[in-house]
Order: sequence, then C-alpha cells, then structure tokens
Amino acid sequence: MSMDMHFSNAERAEVLTAALPYIKKYSGKIVVIKYGGNAMINEQLKQQVMEDIALLWLIGVKVVLVHGGGPEISDTMKRLGKEAVFVDGLRVTDRETVDIVQMVLAGKVNKSLVNLIQTMGGHAVGLSGIDGGIIEAKVKDERLGYVGEITKIRTQPITDLLEKNYIPVISTIASDRQGDVYNINGDTAAAFIAGALGAERLIMMTDIAGILENKDDPSTLIPQITVTEAKKLYDSGVISGGMIPKVDCCIEALEHGVNNVIIMDGRIPHSILMELLTDEGAGTMVTKG
Repeated sequence: MSMDMHFSNAERAEVLTAALPYIKKYSGKIVVIKYGGNAMINEQLKQQVMEDIALLWLIGVKVVLVHGGGPEISDTMKRLGKEAVFVDGLRVTDRETVDIVQMVLAGKVNKSLVNLIQTMGGHAVGLSGIDGGIIEAKVKDERLGYVGEITKIRTQPITDLLEKNYIPVISTIASDRQGDVYNINGDTAAAFIAGALGAERLIMMTDIAGILENKDDPSTLIPQITVTEAKKLYDSGVISGGMIPKVDCCIEALEHGVNNVIIMDGRIPHSILMELLTDEGAGTMVTKG
C-alpha cells in the first residue's frame, strides 16, 4: 500500500512524529517475528511484510525473522508425487520428507525471503536451525518420524549477525548430535528463539485477527490477555482447535523470558507496523500478568 497522494506533507510529518515514541521504544531492541502460512502465499502481502521488516531494521530495531512454509512443502511434495500423512494434525516426516522439508524451507523459501528484504533496502542473512547449531533437537514422537522436539537453542550465530547489523532469517529445521535432521514446528521454534534471545517482543503472524471471543466474529477481538486468563479460555472453549498450539507457544515464550507476545492477522497490510509503531496496535497481546 503506497502512500496515497492525497496525503499532504504536513499529514505525513504528523504520522511520523506520532510514531516517534514507539521508534524510541523499540530502537536497539530485539523483536522476533514468526511468519508463515497464508500470509506467505499472497505475493503482495509477502512484499508488504518484508517492507515492514526492512523499515523496522532501518529505524534500528533488531529484527529476527523465523519462518515456516507448510503450503510450499505440501506443494513440492505433491509435485514429487509424495502424499502428506498426518497423525493428530501433525505431519509425519520420513527420511525422504525431511529431505524435501530441508530443500524447500532452508533453500527456496528462506532465500526468497532474504532476497525480498534486500530489494526493500534491508540487509538479511538466511540461516536454518542447523547452521551454527542454532536449534538442537531430538525425536518428538516415534510415530511422527523426523519431527523434532527442541533440546537446545544456541543464540550466538543470531546475536553475531544482529551485532553486525543484519536481519537473521531462520528456517525451522534442526539437527541432533548424530547429524539427523528434524522438522520443527515454526511457532514452537519462534517461541524458544525469542525466549533465548530475551526478545522485547514476539509477533506471531497467523491467518486470524487474534484471539476472538466468538471465532466467527472479528469484532470480538480480545486486545489483551494474561496467561491466567488465556488458560481459562481453554477451559471455556473460546480458545480451541488450531489456536490452542499457537497460544501454547505464546505462553511458552513468556515463560522463557519474552516480555510480551502478539498474535496478529498476517493478512492485514502492514499489521506489523500498526502493532509496533501506533497506539492502536493489532491483534491480541498476551502478557505474564
């Protein structure tokens, strides 16, 4: 969404000065953004997300981008004639599938995001959880094959890049001491990485508006919630289905030391900037309380 030409210069200046306190608040701070799913499929949205990331980087925010790429993995598997198998909603990953996951996530998706950020004026470096041993993992559940549970996060490769003023772009695959490769849930990886970095904020981009009292009505968005309140909403069924693992990851991030976590709608243009640089915010903020 380019600036509308009806905007006078005075209005533009006003927008920028209104953002100043927020720029001061986040400049020099680490913000982890988890990106994937449907906000990734739409090319125009993808451009806007990368534009937001480049802009935050330009004003001094230390952005770490953690990404998945489920739809791309499924597409590639289909092209290669490999059926996706799910157990309890989790993708079963045999040796051949983990090769495809590595190829798609660490190769195609990762490098295309790095490339896009750079065309927007940011400096990015793509990594996978294998690089520098960032994510170490073990088998999560024998039935799921090479699906990993995180055992350790090494932040140094990430902080080294941040110190040199790059945006680390991390794909969520991992390895163990024996060199086996694992597919890791992107939300979980983002929560662990944000916690290990002591990030100021973790932003989880999803394809819903945030936590809703009525899942079919976006106007029932809950703007802010504590961990205790969130757990109550599990019991009452307000948080259900695919939202449960997302909120679990938010709670996990807070317990690992992140200040606050936002679940927001990645389908809204520039929702990241609205969240970080305006007093309105976007999505649901989860705090320790």
